[in-house]
Amino acid sequence: MTNIKKILVLGAGRMGAWFVDSLCLDYEVAVFDVDIKKLKYLFNCRRLTTYEEISEFGADMVINAVSLQLTVKVFNEVLPYLSNECILSDITSVKIPLREFYLNSGRRFVSTHPMFGPTFAKLNNLSDQNAIIIQQSDEEGKKFFRQFYKQFDIKVFEYTFIEHDKTIAYSLSVPFASSMVFAACMRHQEAPGTTFKKHLAIAKGVLSEDDFLLSEILFSQYTFEQIENIGQKLDVLKEIILDKNTDKMKIFLAELRGNL
Repeated sequence: MTNIKKILVLGAGRMGAWFVDSLCLDYEVAVFDVDIKKLKYLFNCRRLTTYEEISEFGADMVINAVSLQLTVKVFNEVLPYLSNECILSDITSVKIPLREFYLNSGRRFVSTHPMFGPTFAKLNNLSDQNAIIIQQSDEEGKKFFRQFYKQFDIKVFEYTFIEHDKTIAYSLSVPFASSMVFAACMRHQEAPGTTFKKHLAIAKGVLSEDDFLLSEILFSQYTFEQIENIGQKLDVLKEIILDKNTDKMKIFLAELRGNL
């Protein structure tokens, strides 16, 4: 066990609400959001609407669950109302900008990334999901999240800030770019098949994400290499199709199956 008893969740969006629901029976939980309407259906927690209430709550840990572009801004806004012992944490999908913030803050922190979200994951069954904890994080904070993820049978990995962003550049930029290409070539189908419907659902899910998140993933310094690789593989496929070369197609398909 850790000494963390009181947890403040910043942001009552889909992931923020999930953290509140998942923690509120084992910890004293408070949630803060400037949009009061989002607090309406959250139970077994204290619903905060002012910074003064944050100070009075006296959190041992803060989980920042606001959107990526607001994470540092919100941290800076609430820091004056947190004790020096309070551990800061975030769940962002891009970590390098947070590294500079944490180092400059001088605070204890734990940076983690649940590799799932409400768009595709079944939040009531996460046994096939993964999460990343940043190696440079505070040991007590890391222990807390290892225990938290373990209760959902989520597999946990530890990466450095840079290793995390390299991994995300691959695991997100490739499906993001593929879905965007699919959407760019989209035309209405009166009788779409099963495969088309599945790709359509994935594309819709990806494009339902926040514009800033999509941009930050694709603008990562590690993403362009992945996009270049997609282009090269498409060039190979185009050549095989133009030549109608059955032997090369068999080799290409065998390579793809081997990759999977």
